[in-house]
Amino acid sequence: MPFYGIMIQEGRFGTKMDNYYQEDNISAVDARFEAQKIAFAPFSFQAAYSMIRLGMLAELLKSGERGLTEGEISEKCSVSAYGVSVLIQIGLGLGILKINGDNRFVLGKTGCFLADDYLTKVNMDFMQDVCYDGAKYLEESIRTGKPAGLKTFGEKWKTVYEALSSLPEKARNSWFAFDHNYSDNIFPETLDIVFAGKPRKLYDIGGNTARWALTCVKHDPDVEVTIIDLPGQTAVAEKNAAAEGFSGRIKTFPADILADETAVPPGADVVWMSQFLDCFSPEEITRICGKVSAAVTKDAKVYVLEPLIDKQRFRASSFCLQETSLYFTCIANGNSRMYTYDDIVPAIERGGLKLETAHHNLGVFSYTLLVFRRAS
Repeated sequence: MPFYGIMIQEGRFGTKMDNYYQEDNISAVDARFEAQKIAFAPFSFQAAYSMIRLGMLAELLKSGERGLTEGEISEKCSVSAYGVSVLIQIGLGLGILKINGDNRFVLGKTGCFLADDYLTKVNMDFMQDVCYDGAKYLEESIRTGKPAGLKTFGEKWKTVYEALSSLPEKARNSWFAFDHNYSDNIFPETLDIVFAGKPRKLYDIGGNTARWALTCVKHDPDVEVTIIDLPGQTAVAEKNAAAEGFSGRIKTFPADILADETAVPPGADVVWMSQFLDCFSPEEITRICGKVSAAVTKDAKVYVLEPLIDKQRFRASSFCLQETSLYFTCIANGNSRMYTYDDIVPAIERGGLKLETAHHNLGVFSYTLLVFRRAS
């Protein structure tokens, strides 16, 4: 698709990690430059974020190829000449800005995406509002297996999911925008697959705010959905279902799925888990799927929707997933991550389910929909 004169070429990243992870063809000079980018990465991020928040990139976007001078940027954005100068310097260094033939500043290709790309905006807001302050505790998280960075929001929670309803509004909004941006885009493409067998009773484990449940009841007037999630999330789901008039067809089952006393209730034709299992370690995935397999019949289908690192069309997508794993380590729970196909499928099957079908490359974010049945 064209984007400000940039043509994005679709290229399959591959079903394996491919040559990018096996070869090291970069020159020593370029490798040293890449190392310096990492060394100064916190300032680079904050500089780019400041240029966005101060309106500099928006004004440069509006100016097009004509560009702006430092003075014009200062005037339009009400930023001091000094502030504009230091941000322009690093903007040039990062390739966010370029200089045109008239010696005026214009957006580079990278700057275009920072200025007006929703995916980039969602990721940056998520990093700034949810992850940035806690990122310095990553090493502690690695050593302890606990989300040490979560303490930047308070000391009373073991996981971010328990804290969601209590997070500052800005952080909470950025968290949900990040979560929904990826999952919501794929929902329409999965509906025909899930409802091909006309399920009447669907369990949504990890249903969060009821977005998938609402999608289902609007798609099929006969389906009833039960959301299984933590009490804080089911309370929000109940409100959202009631607000749209679907309290009669969207039920909730408040529970901690990992608790020993929690059993998945029987009776589902379909069990749906979207971006849920990546919130758990492989051992916990096996425990959860063991509870699911104990509750379903051999005729029921279990759907697992995940963006898998090794099933992406673009290397940038895989990179985003690899970075997201660090969020799980440092902020979310301390022991989960984004998975590859060969990591997640065995963990699920050890819980008593058997893979029946895998639908890859769904939607713009290359989701995989895995379809399981009870193994025996």
